[in-house]
Amino acid sequence: MNTVAIHQQEVICALATPSGVGAIGVIRVSGLGAIAMVNSVFKGKNLENVESHTVHFGTINAGDEIIDEVLVSVFKTPRSFTKEDSVEISCHGSDYIIRQILKVLIIQGARIAKPGEFTQRAFMNGQFDLVQAEAVADLIAADSQASHKTALNQLRGGFSKKLASLRSELIHFASLIELELDFGEEDVEFAQREDLRRLIDALLSTIEPLISSFDFGNAIKEGVPVAIIGSPNVGKSTLLNALLNEEKAIVTAIAGTTRDVIEDTIVLEGLKFRFIDTAGIRDTDDVVESIGIERSKAAMDKADIVIFLFDSAETLADNRALAALLPANKEVVFVLNKTDINPSLASELAGDASDIIPISAHTQQNLPALTQKLVSLVHGQAAGDTVVTNLRHYEHLLKTSDSLTDVLNGLSLGVTGDFLAQDIRLALHHLGEITGTIVTDDLLDNIFSKFCIGK
Repeated sequence: MNTVAIHQQEVICALATPSGVGAIGVIRVSGLGAIAMVNSVFKGKNLENVESHTVHFGTINAGDEIIDEVLVSVFKTPRSFTKEDSVEISCHGSDYIIRQILKVLIIQGARIAKPGEFTQRAFMNGQFDLVQAEAVADLIAADSQASHKTALNQLRGGFSKKLASLRSELIHFASLIELELDFGEEDVEFAQREDLRRLIDALLSTIEPLISSFDFGNAIKEGVPVAIIGSPNVGKSTLLNALLNEEKAIVTAIAGTTRDVIEDTIVLEGLKFRFIDTAGIRDTDDVVESIGIERSKAAMDKADIVIFLFDSAETLADNRALAALLPANKEVVFVLNKTDINPSLASELAGDASDIIPISAHTQQNLPALTQKLVSLVHGQAAGDTVVTNLRHYEHLLKTSDSLTDVLNGLSLGVTGDFLAQDIRLALHHLGEITGTIVTDDLLDNIFSKFCIGK
């Protein structure tokens, strides 16, 4: 049961739906006296006497003038998103109407909310921890099934529960070591060192997969970057157009048509991919084309997956030479194009091409095999149900891991309890910074300033 004291603050208000003309707009109001404030400009039922979580029809008025007919939803403390008295006004989506209602509320003493202030108040009042608060923004921004599922898991506390379990076990040993320090002159050992070693090993075995999941999590959140690389005229732009199902890139028979990086996104089986069509890589004296080729190489470096597209034994050899220069952890897919023109080439290369996917970008023949391969490569990176998508979390997990490793090293060297306690405190500090158990005003301002106003 949450025992956090609820602090009703000054009344804030903001548009909670996207700005612009729409069927309805929702204005959110929260804080001490929010219900009474809205009631003073609402003509209908007395909102101060109604039950929480009820909706009421009436009008919002500026003096004797009706601004709009509205539905007002009432949420009484602590049973609201912010755990404060809150009201949501559903009005017609006219910009003018929304401005007039906000103006009336400001005249009554409310102020416009800062970005993320509603969610920040929810966090401060113990509605959820900092990981869950950040997941609210991720959930709003989710544009694929995978990013939605990950954000929802974090909002429901999946990641937080793992961290809370780690922290509670570590706190137990930290308290025993602190107790030893209080009896330093008596040379007692309350925390068994071998038990502490086993605990640290267990904690590291939990943290390391979380750290490793960040690349996968970041790809889910931002989209998996996929670079399409190959010699001029092998069909890179045709492949991009086929994947996107639109004429995104110019296709001609002239070598070197694509001179810059062209990028677009597509969702495949719930995963967002960012496909990057690049200039054909070859030796050239053309200054503009040379710049495009350099950008192609940069895109290849930044991509998580590189599709090497070829249409002959010669272009395959060129691609294999390029692929050999890439880091070992880079995912590489070799794709033979133009099988509609030269159907025998796939069988000719079969002895040396077990890793090759034959397609025709022009006719879209076997294109599903390529997309399925891309999806399987991304799913293969998943370490478990809990995935780290936030850079701040990732950095603190790394620091936690470093501190726990220092504890292990200290145990091996037989250091005294005060040095062990220092490293354990540091690990606890970094775990606490992730969930908000340890938090500063600057950190909160930085996190919630990135939220939209009204959330």
